[in-house]
Parts: sequence; C-alpha cells; structure tokens
Amino acid sequence: MPTAINDLLKATSRSFYLTLRVLPARVRPQIGLAYLLARTTDTIADTEIVPLAQRLDALQKLRERILGQNSAPLNFGELAKQQGSPAEKLLLEKVEDSLALLQTLSPADLKLVREVLATITSGQELDLRRFANASSEKIIALETTTELDDYTYRVAGCVGGFWTKICRAHLFPKAKLDDVQLLADGIRFGKGLQLVNILRDLPADFKNGRCYLPIQRLDEAKLFPEVLFSPVNGGKFLKHYREYLDKAESHLAAGWRYTNTLPFPQFRVRLACAWPILIGMKTIKKLRAANVIELQQRVKISRGEVGKIILFSLLACPLPFAWRKLYPSTAKAVAPGAKLA
Repeated sequence: MPTAINDLLKATSRSFYLTLRVLPARVRPQIGLAYLLARTTDTIADTEIVPLAQRLDALQKLRERILGQNSAPLNFGELAKQQGSPAEKLLLEKVEDSLALLQTLSPADLKLVREVLATITSGQELDLRRFANASSEKIIALETTTELDDYTYRVAGCVGGFWTKICRAHLFPKAKLDDVQLLADGIRFGKGLQLVNILRDLPADFKNGRCYLPIQRLDEAKLFPEVLFSPVNGGKFLKHYREYLDKAESHLAAGWRYTNTLPFPQFRVRLACAWPILIGMKTIKKLRAANVIELQQRVKISRGEVGKIILFSLLACPLPFAWRKLYPSTAKAVAPGAKLA
C-alpha cells in the first residue's frame, strides 16, 4: 500500500491501524483499502453541518464510483472544509487516490471489497433517512429488534463476512474448516463490536435525537426514549440496558470462538481478531458496572488498559493455555437466535 495512503490510515484510526499492522501482508492492502473507503463514506454521513440531501448525494456518487457504475471524478472540497479533524479533511480531499487503488486489486478481491462497501453505505444511508427529522427535542427510536439487528449487520456484521472471505482465500484456502459456522461467527463478531459502540454511545446519540434501543422493547419495559436517563427510571432502565449488554457479549463470545477456529499458525490474524474482542469485553464490563449518571459520561477504557491487552495477548499467543485465559471465563455465550428477554 502506498506510503501516503498508509499514513492516512494511521492518522484516521489509531486503533484499527494497530490491527492492520499486525495482519499478514497478503491481506493488508484489501482490508486497509476497504476500511479507508468505509471511513470516507462514514465521514460524509457524519458531517451534520451539511444538509442531508447533499450528504446523500455525495454518498450515492461515491458508491457509484466504488461499484464501477460511474467514472466522473469526485470533488469533495466543500465537504472537506467542514471537517474539524485534519485526517477526515484529508480523507475527503484524497478520495480519488483511494478509489484509484481499487484498480490494483484482483477481480475476486475487488468483488468482495465492492460488496462490503455497498452493504455499509446502504446502512449509512438508511440511518440518515431514518433520523432525518431527529433532534434533542424530538427523539426517534428504531421500531423493532429486527431493525437493530439489520443495522448492526449492514455497518459491521458484513465486515466480519468480508474479513472471513478475504483471509480464507489468501491465507488458509486448504484448511479443513466449517465454513458455514466460520462465516456466521464472523458476522456475529462484527455485530457484537457495533452493538458495544451503540451501547457506549447511547447518551451522545440521544443528544442528536437518535435512539438505537427499539421502541418495541422499550414499550414492553414501560420505558420511553425521552426519559431513559432519568434517575427515577434508573433501576428499570439499567435492567433493560444490561440485557443488550448480554446480547453484545454473546456476539463477542461467537467472535472468540471464531478467533480460535482459525488455523493455529495464523497467529497474526488471531491477534488482529482478539484485540477488538478483548477491548470490547473490557468495555462491556465497565458499562455493566456503571450507573445511569456514569453512563452519560461516555464510559471507555484507557490507553493503558488497551496497551496491557495487546502486551498480554502477544505473550500468550504461542501458548494455548495462556491464550485461553485471556478471555473472561464468565462471558455468556448465547445461541445466535436467542431472544432478548
């Protein structure tokens, strides 16, 4: 991958850059480019100062270029001017450089990259349209748990599927594995990471009028989006909230199973999978222990804690017994179809 693009990845996401660096060189360009383009579409979608119609138009034009349906050059200069982050500004300014890299991929890899980005952008567009009229005074919630599951698949679960197919094709094509189970666990892995993000960012989303907790289940619990964080409803809300933490934990348990299903010599891929899972589990632990007031402060783990996870996993990777101990023994593994109770 060109140095300029590599530097852009490093500036845009420090945590993912660590994951990318540990991956084998044979899959680094494809996964790095898919992330870079997904980050670009996400930046467009999140530029709230720009009118919705303009963002949707920009997303559509970029998706058409990614899918090879249009060759008209893109100029996101005006969008770039609205970015507070220098890295995100550069992402939009260098979009043609990123798109040019698609032509360096093999036909099979290009197909996979296009498929995952088409799914991701469909999720971003759906999100923009769903919350088009949302505000701090008008909170809009998802309707059903099916909608939540669909959203977590579109923006993250599909990435688990893409990751699985790319690594399978380039790193261990002849390994005897249950591909159906591997793919299913990979998708749940991605869903779990996204659900953790949703639960961690719930208060911030509320300020923008977005509620990802489905109204169907809020009604069952006799809760209303407008008063979720009221201390009066603290006990009832936390019980409801922790059921979603259970669901996220069960998805990450599937992700850990996925990680340990990979051929043992693939230690680089195992590490790249283990880090977000272990960070996610640590985040869930903190969210589970937090009260209503603490949740509004955006609970997160420190860089020091992340550093310990990386160090311990590096030391444990060659030793199966030590490796198994990395994952919390109390983690709950719930069947894929289990219903939130």
